[in-house]
Amino acid sequence: MKLSKRSIFIAVVTVLTIAVDQISKIIVRANVIGQTETRPSERISIIGDIFWLMNVENKGAFLGMGSDLHPTLRLILLLILPIIVLAIVLRYIIKDKSLDTWSLFAFASIIGGGVANIFDRIAFGSVTDFLFIDLGGVFKTGIFNMADLSVTTGMIILVFKSFKKKEVAE
Repeated sequence: MKLSKRSIFIAVVTVLTIAVDQISKIIVRANVIGQTETRPSERISIIGDIFWLMNVENKGAFLGMGSDLHPTLRLILLLILPIIVLAIVLRYIIKDKSLDTWSLFAFASIIGGGVANIFDRIAFGSVTDFLFIDLGGVFKTGIFNMADLSVTTGMIILVFKSFKKKEVAE
């Protein structure tokens, strides 16, 4: 069976997204002292007081949401449901031949980021988060990782694409 350029593109973006995320997490786990119950994570400044590197194991979802859920419910909401959703998204982008390159990139980035975080949940029981941006006041992020960045980037691209489609339709 010969793979199309489109299928190869989807696979490359997805695999590169997973690889960048997992390699960055391996480096952080090996080199940055992680958070424990008695001490916070080591904070390493990358850019002054704006951009920080740390090591936090997140048992929940985005910003730790769901970390206090019953283990069975957490399994369903943070592992089984995301696997089902990612499978549906993958099936969609493989079947819908009308998607442009940017949309394929966005969806493949979302799938790669999702798979990378699911891998962490299965392998480690939590997701390693390590990047933090603080621009002062309310302008700061939660602690995130490269997979989260890939998912967010993919979603932003899809939102911009949907606005462009609406402009063209009007």
